[in-house]
Amino acid sequence: MKCLVAVLVCVALVEGLVRIPLNKHKSMREALREKGIELPYHDPALKYQPDEFSTSANMDINNYADTTYYGAITIGTPPQSFQVLFDTGSANLWVDSIYCSTRACNAHTKFNPRQSSTYSGIGKTFYLPYGAGSLYGTFGYDTVNVGGIEINHQEIGLSTNEPGQNFVVAKFDGILGLSYPSISAGGETPVMDNMISQKLLSDNVFSFYLSRGGQQGSVLSFGGVDTSLYQGQIHWTPVTSETYWQIGVQGFEINGRKTGWCSQGCQSIVDTGTSTLTAPRHLIGYIMQIIGAQQSQYGMYTVDCSQLNNLPTLSFVVSGVSLHLPPSAYITHRNQNGKQFCSVDIGHTNLPSRNGQPLWIFGDVLLREYYSIYDRTNNRLGFASAA
Repeated sequence: MKCLVAVLVCVALVEGLVRIPLNKHKSMREALREKGIELPYHDPALKYQPDEFSTSANMDINNYADTTYYGAITIGTPPQSFQVLFDTGSANLWVDSIYCSTRACNAHTKFNPRQSSTYSGIGKTFYLPYGAGSLYGTFGYDTVNVGGIEINHQEIGLSTNEPGQNFVVAKFDGILGLSYPSISAGGETPVMDNMISQKLLSDNVFSFYLSRGGQQGSVLSFGGVDTSLYQGQIHWTPVTSETYWQIGVQGFEINGRKTGWCSQGCQSIVDTGTSTLTAPRHLIGYIMQIIGAQQSQYGMYTVDCSQLNNLPTLSFVVSGVSLHLPPSAYITHRNQNGKQFCSVDIGHTNLPSRNGQPLWIFGDVLLREYYSIYDRTNNRLGFASAA
């Protein structure tokens, strides 16, 4: 009987879970690099500036040049399908549309509101600056389907003008933000908040599993956690600011030794829309010196590939638990013009602090090592070792 009860509980948990497969593609930076175009380094934390908040309809999306994980959603009636970046570092949903005829828009699937019986316009516009141009658009409402979850009257942004060349090589048609509504550009209601208000989830939680080693198999789950995608215990930590998914960091260690860099506390934004681990600018030189990395003219740091086994393990202490990053997590083997090299996937930010403390960004470098769970009911974030 006990076994039967356990099976029924597991079935109930599985039935409440909605999984969206995520596909891993080359980032815009990698695609442009193969064409001989090298993008300069861009501070990922610029997207966290206060002018993104709801008093404005502006967002900074420069850092999406490095993102690689995308998944499918549909918009409209009948449904039109799009590949979007599911981004915990922003709050809005926008996609390319027929109102835009630039080269970047024409390279992607475009939403046609005229073919949707459930679309209605708002008449409010938005502006999104990015590295080699800008994206302009207009807001509207329509039905959005995410992994079979149907959200009615969801606010969406439709691009109307997208100058510049960066997004020509992008593999996504838009961005679906998963952060808190307080930072939604234009004050629009995020997808997750409409899921909550329309009572579409068995639990107001979503979770990410990002595959390692260039493999497919990444998954975004809504409504709970997938126990097959992590091992060991989930370690929870409170959200310190209900804007981004921001948490506190109590320590930073190198090969298990305390550095003192976060002894007075640090903050970190957990961001699926940032590919790298990002350190405060005043620490990046020390980290690279310890790693033995050299900097290129574009801001990329590289190491001797033969020395990978000698590189240190980096660790963050979060709510008393150490999150370890071995060299295999933050070093990437690359090939450019037939030349092999190893890059360090650690960047820096010029943003001085959050909550008065130094800011880190936990991007995909850390999230490939740890299954991450975002709990809106309890305003906490969980980490467990990825399976």
